[in-house]
Amino acid sequence: MVASRRQRPPDDRRVIITADDFGRSSAINAAVIRAHREGVLTSASLMVAGAAADEAVALARATPTLAVGLHIVVIGGRATLPPAQIPCLVDADGCFTGDPFKAGIRYAFSRAARAELARELRAQFEAFAATGLLLSHVDGHAHMHLHPVVWDLLVPLAEEFGAAGIRLPRDELRLALRQTKAQRADVTSGYAWANGAGIVTQITWAAVFSVLSRWCTGRLRNRCLAVTDRVYGVYMTGRMTEAYVVEALGSLKVPAVELYFHPTTSPQSESLGPNLGDLTTLLSAAVRSIIEEQHLYLARYGELRSGMEGDLT
Repeated sequence: MVASRRQRPPDDRRVIITADDFGRSSAINAAVIRAHREGVLTSASLMVAGAAADEAVALARATPTLAVGLHIVVIGGRATLPPAQIPCLVDADGCFTGDPFKAGIRYAFSRAARAELARELRAQFEAFAATGLLLSHVDGHAHMHLHPVVWDLLVPLAEEFGAAGIRLPRDELRLALRQTKAQRADVTSGYAWANGAGIVTQITWAAVFSVLSRWCTGRLRNRCLAVTDRVYGVYMTGRMTEAYVVEALGSLKVPAVELYFHPTTSPQSESLGPNLGDLTTLLSAAVRSIIEEQHLYLARYGELRSGMEGDLT
């Protein structure tokens, strides 16, 4: 990895680089480990009910320098509890709906769904604890952890189970729009234009996430969970290109940021990730160079909260 054993000056700008969906598939697991060992990845977010979760846990145990957090799933994935225990949340196969509007309304207005949601969230934290891994951070699949009902259930659990930090997706819209236009014009970028969110969608997301992030920030007062000043990846999900990441890292003006990716080794890509392009970016020599040139410190959420020196070798 780029970071090595060294004294970290107090004014260093810290960069957490995370891969989401760890445990979802073997191809994602392989990409996570390769990006950590050969690239700049510092952290991964584990889906505890993912099809390849056991494999991901074994890989994480064998790779202690990789910080692992909990990727909460309350939409578009499999639940931890059996369907009979949470019938208001999942279908007969134990899967949550993939519709964020439908899920959001259900969590907001159904008392039975909220009670089941509380049990399912605790079950996901307990499943993570059972792995024996140190809980680095908490975030959510499709950012549904920002839903007010989910957030108020989630934050006390994050503290109870010892999470160091939590993701607040405060992205930079102008940079994303500029890079989106450039990618649209560059047919050699390696990303299909159909991938990721278009400009109208990015603007809509910006409005929604801005409101939710401000609300969640207020609810974090007097809590001990670390957050970064910015999180890059919301508007460019599915298109975390080398050019975008280099520009983001080269223009940092805040002390701590997180960039998150959806890497995989599989050639079959999804519009919002996972994809091979994200893995390529994590292994990029240009990304490595900008980190070194800007004297950026590759960090983990535990270091944001504790201020302890890193040990990323």
